[in-house]
Amino acid sequence: MAKSNTTTKNTTLTPKPTWVLPYRTKNLNEVYTLGRKLGQGQFGTTYLCTHKATGCKYACKSIPKKKLFCKEDYDDVWREVQIMHHLSEHPNVVRIHGTYEDISNVHLVMEVCEGGELFDRIVKKGQYSEREAAKVIKTIVEVVESCHSLGVMHRDLKPENFLFDSVEEDAKLKATDFGLSVFYKPGESFTDVVGSPYYVAPEVLRKHYGPELDVWSAGVILYILLSGVPPFWAETEQGIFRQILMGKLGFHSEPWPSISGSAKDLIRKMLDRNPKTRLTAHQVLCHPWIVDDNIAPDKPLDSAVLSRLKQFSAMNKLKKMALRVIAERLSEEEIGGLKELFKMLDADNSGTITFEELKVGLKKVGSELMESEIKDLMDAADIDNSGTIDYGEFIAATVHLNKLEREENLSSAFSYFDKDGSGYITIDEIQQACKEFGLDDVHIDEMVKEIDQDNDGQIDYGEFAAMMRKGNAGGAIGRRTMRRTLNFKDALGIPRDGSDQSADDYL
Repeated sequence: MAKSNTTTKNTTLTPKPTWVLPYRTKNLNEVYTLGRKLGQGQFGTTYLCTHKATGCKYACKSIPKKKLFCKEDYDDVWREVQIMHHLSEHPNVVRIHGTYEDISNVHLVMEVCEGGELFDRIVKKGQYSEREAAKVIKTIVEVVESCHSLGVMHRDLKPENFLFDSVEEDAKLKATDFGLSVFYKPGESFTDVVGSPYYVAPEVLRKHYGPELDVWSAGVILYILLSGVPPFWAETEQGIFRQILMGKLGFHSEPWPSISGSAKDLIRKMLDRNPKTRLTAHQVLCHPWIVDDNIAPDKPLDSAVLSRLKQFSAMNKLKKMALRVIAERLSEEEIGGLKELFKMLDADNSGTITFEELKVGLKKVGSELMESEIKDLMDAADIDNSGTIDYGEFIAATVHLNKLEREENLSSAFSYFDKDGSGYITIDEIQQACKEFGLDDVHIDEMVKEIDQDNDGQIDYGEFAAMMRKGNAGGAIGRRTMRRTLNFKDALGIPRDGSDQSADDYL
């Protein structure tokens, strides 16, 4: 199987600015020492780097600005940074640790994955057993489902963009390279031709597509895992595109006669040329070939945002206020994705989400929640009981808890409540904070008693941190059976017009 070194991306030539990031950073060399080269991509080079203060090893993707020809290219890099932060708490997504910029380069510092590319393991193995392939494709499609539930299309899924975190046989697989990824709105159609030749979906070549393209690309990867070759191939890119648009999916040559009918059924449904009838990511995960016990779950998994809202709904008022304090201190790159989700729900751009807007927004993405369930979601996020969800409340309720539990964030939140700097949060100080947040009818004595482990009538930092880190799965919403996945989705960028090339040009 030939490695796909080319990635298609259309750009328009508008003057480029001097800086990619909307803020100035330290110089990378002040914080890290660059080491050996790990890999080379079309738009950047990845190096091993060492954090000078801790000695920890990371991977640094350096993107030369001379390869960024216009403002749209600069916007793409900034969007990649935001999307990586938006997704990086997923266990199978490479985590971003920092971003740096100088006059010549933009540097993305990420966790290092020493096990190499999925592509290299495919080449080494030749082909995977069905059991091995099911495990790999399940991980890939779980990433796709998480991306889609958070309003992101990857748009360049291929084995080269999945890395193993170690050289061990059972190493964890992680998605990387979100350089072509975009935020999108439900029902939005994109036209720019992007992706890599073997993996591009037919609707991309026809310049009218949505998130379904990621499932097609995952289906191509599954075909390759089981056979060692792509389903549609030719000597030239144009020939590959012609096969994708018109070619027949073949299961006659080796090893397909010995592969199960269930595996082939899944591939056919993932490589359905009609994106409207193609399986969704969740439907792939429910397919009998993927599900270990051959019994698919009867409902979609909760989307990432719904899961976070459920956690939030179970928290006491002090923790909700603390999360609001922390969320207001997070950087733009950390919450950029959630900002776009908020915009989608805030239909009238008023800066708040009303019950009607929430109800319409959920219906727009296919939710069939009862009004009482939507009201529960509303009440969970509406910290100040104003009857609407403002931007700060939404971010506090939906940002991933891992971001909020960092020591510097907990310390900052504790200091907010500890007004006199005594090292303790008293009942009076909680009452003062409640007034600042516009809260009433809060049973402060009961709340303090729940958190106060040494029963001294106040909360020290250790007790506060323990409360913040305590698991919060469940709650009023969590105990209900949800009949549909709740997808909060939005788009940050408007798709740029690509070239005038159409599907006819590939035939």
